[in-house]
Amino acid sequence: MDTAELIDILGREGRLLADAASSAGPDAAVPTCPDWQVRDLVRHTGTVHRWAATFITEGHTAFHPAPEETDLDGAELFGWFREGHGALVDALAKAPEDLECWHFMPAPSPLAFWARRQAHETAVHRVDAESARGGELTLPAPEFAADGIDELLCAFHAREKSRVRTPAPKALRVRPTDADAVWTVHLSDGVPRTVRDDDGAADCELSGTAYDLYLALWNRKPLSSVALAGDASLAELWRDNSAITMR
Repeated sequence: MDTAELIDILGREGRLLADAASSAGPDAAVPTCPDWQVRDLVRHTGTVHRWAATFITEGHTAFHPAPEETDLDGAELFGWFREGHGALVDALAKAPEDLECWHFMPAPSPLAFWARRQAHETAVHRVDAESARGGELTLPAPEFAADGIDELLCAFHAREKSRVRTPAPKALRVRPTDADAVWTVHLSDGVPRTVRDDDGAADCELSGTAYDLYLALWNRKPLSSVALAGDASLAELWRDNSAITMR
């Protein structure tokens, strides 16, 4: 997906998150993040937005720590979130294509990285906010969901930090039914290696709509929401070990 499209999606997802959070209220439990109430979700996501914006607007070329989370609450918290989200979208939209700043995964450019990462960061947490509010989840385009799967498998879990490992080599296939994409994740006692193809036999295959797979792989939906063929223990390994950190 191109950067301009991802910035537009970031704008839309953030507004949806804020609307859902405001509707649920700050005290509401977040079913997809059992330790959180809505205020925790909004504080976290708003802090990440401000953290990301500093790299774009201040041009930090090395890691810069995130600010402390705000202690605002209620309407003031939701206003703070909207302000920071809007500033991030504006910073990305105005940034030059040759922007140079720190980023923590491979990407065509720092600008492309931050647009993609914040679009998916916000989309996943929008799901959290909508789960707290109740009702139907907003459905993105299959192309965006597939891009999120690609980022998760080919970028996040290509890092040494990935804990999705197996004593003996195994292969996990991920196949959306509504997008022209497929991934084969080769697992071992080392860093996972993902190929964007049907790369050999798979020990386990997960299939379903791109959005259902996106949410299942991000542990926002149960694995039962997608079809599973083969060794179910690989899917359980993913569920138990795939949580990621902010950087």
